Amino acid sequence: MRAVVYDRYGSPDVLRIEDVSKPSPTGRQVLVKIAATSVNLSDWETLRGSPLYSRIGGLRSPARRTLGSDIAGRVDAVGPAVTRFRPGDAVYGDNLMLKGGFAEYAIAPEPVLAHKPAALTYAEASAIPQAGAIAWQGTQGAAAGKRVLINGAGGGSGSFAIQVAKRFGAEVTGVDNAGKLDFMRSVGADEVIDYRSQDFTRSGPYDLILDLVAHRSVFDYRRALAPGGRYRCVGGSVPALLRVLTIGAAAGRLTHRRLGVLAVKEGPTHFEPVADLCATGDLTIHIDRTFTLDEVPEALAHVGEGRALGKVIVTVV
Repeated sequence: MRAVVYDRYGSPDVLRIEDVSKPSPTGRQVLVKIAATSVNLSDWETLRGSPLYSRIGGLRSPARRTLGSDIAGRVDAVGPAVTRFRPGDAVYGDNLMLKGGFAEYAIAPEPVLAHKPAALTYAEASAIPQAGAIAWQGTQGAAAGKRVLINGAGGGSGSFAIQVAKRFGAEVTGVDNAGKLDFMRSVGADEVIDYRSQDFTRSGPYDLILDLVAHRSVFDYRRALAPGGRYRCVGGSVPALLRVLTIGAAAGRLTHRRLGVLAVKEGPTHFEPVADLCATGDLTIHIDRTFTLDEVPEALAHVGEGRALGKVIVTVV
């Protein structure tokens, strides 16, 4: 089978197409014939090996040769202990531990997969698991009368988070680069901020901040929070995350604000609520561009360099 592989951390130039053996499922594993895989910022980070936490399991070289965790496709074969799926089933899920989605086939543990809603295409389904789970969990607490700010709101997780927070009734401010301001408005943001020309930590105050690209001081974040407000970050630089985990907890407590890192829970329980809303049309899946397997390097660069408006999909024919 064809797969996009790499053996060392670096730029998209280290990726190449290679013919590899088709894997066989064992135990509770499922072999999925891939139809579509969405690109996440985590793929870009694991390609480059930066931030350092992206090297967990592979400090000097990649633990998995093929990236791509948000997969959708049909079950090709199942291991002897699998009970929920059979060959031919349409499935999707976040295969974060094993990855392998940028290939014609991928092995995934049974618990990470769910049956694909019939109302969604494979490309649409692949856009949901990781980004949807982050958006759903990161906006808990949003409600009518609450002010919510989402930093990095123009990407995949951000476009879902804006919609979910609006659905909860909150007033939403989206932060990203100038090229994404109109997109954030179209998704539903009430206010938008270009981070290059305006310091969002001097606006507000906000009852909830979801930060998808943390890199600022915890005292800046605290300043932007209303009393009783909450700041959650997902991803960002290692120093910023460490500051939030250490100084942030204490600094927030002293001023009746909560600052912390969102430990995203994985699995169908945590992404299916978003998928169900997408299937009924209550949430919209925004797909910016679709690439082929041969174009995976370009797809990763498009996301990693911050140019994507919503989700980017790799389709496998």
